[in-house]
Amino acid sequence: MLQSRALVIALILLLSTTLPEVHSKSIFEKDRRDWLVVPDAIAAYIYETVNKMSPKVGQFLADAAQTPAVVVTRNFLIRETTKLSILAEQLMEKIKNLWYTKVLGY
Repeated sequence: MLQSRALVIALILLLSTTLPEVHSKSIFEKDRRDWLVVPDAIAAYIYETVNKMSPKVGQFLADAAQTPAVVVTRNFLIRETTKLSILAEQLMEKIKNLWYTKVLGY
């Protein structure tokens, strides 16, 4: 039981962010480069559920999400996934251009 609680807390810490940030982002927004929107939304849902059951634990999770280790890790992941997203967009543009010029002959 203790191990599962520790696992849940670790998962929430890895996926969490400040709550106002989660609610300000749209999962379905086009041209969205931040791949962590979905995990943030899941973390917000978990936080809201836990907070309804126990506000003390909810406050603990909110405080734990603001620790420097979690913030630094999350910022690193955002930075690196943004770079990957930009590279993927560039690759798709090159493939699309190649398709139009070589295959379709435009």
